[in-house]
Amino acid sequence: MMIDINDIKNGMTVIIDGQIYQIVEFLHVKPGKGSAFMKMKLKNLRAGTTLEKTMNTNIKIEKANIERKKASYLYEAGGKYNFMDLETYETFELDESNIGDDIKYLKEGLEVELIYFNQSELIGINLPEKIDYKVISSSDAVKGNTTQNAQKDATLENNLEVKVPLFINEGDEIIISTKDGKYVSRK
Repeated sequence: MMIDINDIKNGMTVIIDGQIYQIVEFLHVKPGKGSAFMKMKLKNLRAGTTLEKTMNTNIKIEKANIERKKASYLYEAGGKYNFMDLETYETFELDESNIGDDIKYLKEGLEVELIYFNQSELIGINLPEKIDYKVISSSDAVKGNTTQNAQKDATLENNLEVKVPLFINEGDEIIISTKDGKYVSRK
């Protein structure tokens, strides 16, 4: 299905030059001289890479036929990441390249969305916006370091390293944003 480029939204999936992209963000630009154009930040759902593209506003682009299904992350074995569909209980494998940078947020039992193209090709996952993790180790607070927003290093149960406030200790449950990998709050 073709759509006008002015009708795009963040999160929409489109096909450009034969590749499937998710629109991360876009900006409609109307300069004083010349015609308007659209600046877009796109994530390639097959390769996991991002790119920025500028297009005229008088074109149409193809909307991708994407389906999402709830799944649970099971385990990793030999570079393959295994997920279970929560409706049919089928298991699926994804390569590291299909998941991209989201690998660092995976933990056993995490509920994600599997992304299918044309109902048959499994091309990737969508993570929840925020995920709970247990702190397995944290550095000690430095005496006298009480400036505003003082932080220390902490290692989480999935070996992710993050900066946390000084009051976070080993064993605490914290919430991390998957958008930027930063500490959000204590659970």
